[in-house]
Amino acid sequence: VVKEAYQDRTTDEHWSAVDFAPVKALSVPVTLAEAKSDKLLSQMALVRRGRISVTPVTPAEFERVLALGKTKA
Repeated sequence: VVKEAYQDRTTDEHWSAVDFAPVKALSVPVTLAEAKSDKLLSQMALVRRGRISVTPVTPAEFERVLALGKTKA
């Protein structure tokens, strides 16, 4: 987290935004098409609910993304 919760400036409703930064970049990008075609990642909340920007990621999903991205933790 690089900036804690603040009012989302795109709406007058009570929506909060939080800014994140990656700890480490993937060596190779993992595309949405790759995630959708992957048996494990196709069930990932981010893939199933594309309009949600922050979703939980299971340890298995995280490891799979790292593997597809040719990146060590």
